[in-house]
Amino acid sequence: MKQNSSDYTIYNSLEEMPQENKKLVNQAEVALSSSYSPYSNFTVGAALRLESGEVIAGSNQENASYPAGLCAERVALFQSGAVHPDKKILTIAVVARRKDTSEYRSAGPCGMCRQVMLEYEHKQNSNIEVIFKLDTERWVKTSSAEVLLPFSFGKDNL
Repeated sequence: MKQNSSDYTIYNSLEEMPQENKKLVNQAEVALSSSYSPYSNFTVGAALRLESGEVIAGSNQENASYPAGLCAERVALFQSGAVHPDKKILTIAVVARRKDTSEYRSAGPCGMCRQVMLEYEHKQNSNIEVIFKLDTERWVKTSSAEVLLPFSFGKDNL
């Protein structure tokens, strides 16, 4: 049975999720195949759905100089901003797993990715739903990236 709040919905399994969100999770899984993660062996895929229905995918890209790498979420967000700057992002799904395994790991977006998601929400003046695996079986879908970063830094702080 799923749990609801005004800020998020927790699903006890992927199967409980609406079909369009399960499809987005599956598209994030496909993105795992392009992950370049030879140092951590931790693959991450992201897929975001635009208001037009188009899906933009991204995967984590590591570098021997760790700060030079980029998370899957930001790869997808920046690609969307570069290729479709006027299309709103509705939802982003994130999946992660260790290389050579099939089991998803719990992996919410990191702080930098949350900040970038929030910037895109402000830029487009509308919420972005965020989907990721919460724990062993459960998944979460937030109503907004702001739910993940409640005391954020933004343009009003400058």
